[in-house]
Amino acid sequence: MIQALQRRRPSRTAPTLWTRQFVAVSLAMLAYFIGDGILIAAVPRFVAGPLGGGSVAVGVVVGAFSVSAFFLRPWVGGLGDRRGRRPLMVLGAGLFALSVLGYALSADPTTLAVLRLVTGAGEALFFVGAVTTVTDLTPPERRGEAMSLASLALYVGIGVGPLGGELAIERFGFTAAWLLAASAALVALGMALRVSETRPATLLADKAGDAPHHRLVHPAGLLPGLMLLASILGMAAFLTFVPLYALELGMSGSRLVLLVFSAVVVGIRTIGARIPDTLGAVKAIRLALTLSAVGLTVAGTWRSPSGLMTAAVLLGVGIALLTPSVFALAVERAEPEERGAVVGTTSAFLDVALGVGPATLGFVAASYGYAGTFLVGAAASGLGLMMVAQCCRPMSLRAVGGL
Repeated sequence: MIQALQRRRPSRTAPTLWTRQFVAVSLAMLAYFIGDGILIAAVPRFVAGPLGGGSVAVGVVVGAFSVSAFFLRPWVGGLGDRRGRRPLMVLGAGLFALSVLGYALSADPTTLAVLRLVTGAGEALFFVGAVTTVTDLTPPERRGEAMSLASLALYVGIGVGPLGGELAIERFGFTAAWLLAASAALVALGMALRVSETRPATLLADKAGDAPHHRLVHPAGLLPGLMLLASILGMAAFLTFVPLYALELGMSGSRLVLLVFSAVVVGIRTIGARIPDTLGAVKAIRLALTLSAVGLTVAGTWRSPSGLMTAAVLLGVGIALLTPSVFALAVERAEPEERGAVVGTTSAFLDVALGVGPATLGFVAASYGYAGTFLVGAAASGLGLMMVAQCCRPMSLRAVGGL
């Protein structure tokens, strides 16, 4: 009888996600990305308005954020494996807050671009630390679900942040938006201090110095990173130029479009959090890239508020499925002590999309308008679909995870 009860116990104590640690890091991410969301709406308007910059300047300033993040993420991932995840979150949120406060002193796009480089460094530190903490805390069989739930913070931030940012600008000016964003980052810093270190206990001093376990670029993160790049490039075009495109279409601002986009992502990642685990990462990525391509095509061809709202819904569904699947794919076969390096490598492709993307697409916008940038993003998602079809047709989640 006792033995039978002991055998049944595991079924009643299935691995849970909602630990105190998981909630704390999720709240830290929520506060941080609300601050980030404020900047999404405020920075393009600040460059095009008070600083007098054109479309190219908007793209360069927005993209500068991701240039420093791109170069730092792989190194930061290894640093997190050696020194811990919690210090990355604390330092990253602090750098973000300090740099954003400096935006109020910017008199030209060049000065703002330099400050955006510092903001990007904070992003690299915080994001890698937070995502690696989530993977440390998560049972392998629920990793896609965990990434879906934790990443809600990003898209709640994209929805709530622009709303707060635009209201602050309209009522009190741009300085109020910078103060609001910095305050959100400081809340994230406070929450990060409540997160205990999750670095695996196997990372002892003798192993920490073992170079093969701390590669700057981890091969397991390359293919998932390219998949991420294909879709996020289109999202970068959408987030960078929608604040200006919405005004061009006669809307009062972009906050409703971004709120719908984020609400779709949040809804799917809440109700369908287990889709990446049940559907399988490769199938989920295919579906995500298809929907992203269709949504961006709609945004570029149906030039009306209704078309933009429809595009926000379709793109939102695609992005909702993409990121959790990509990161689950990336860490599937990584050793626990290498997760930081894998996350750093994969997430560096975010910065290629969010950094090089807006800067390059600024030239497209200058020549073909904002709608042209969305069509370029749709083409990138189409290329991603071709890549997945060629590379992953016969592969299961576990097989691809070993690359």
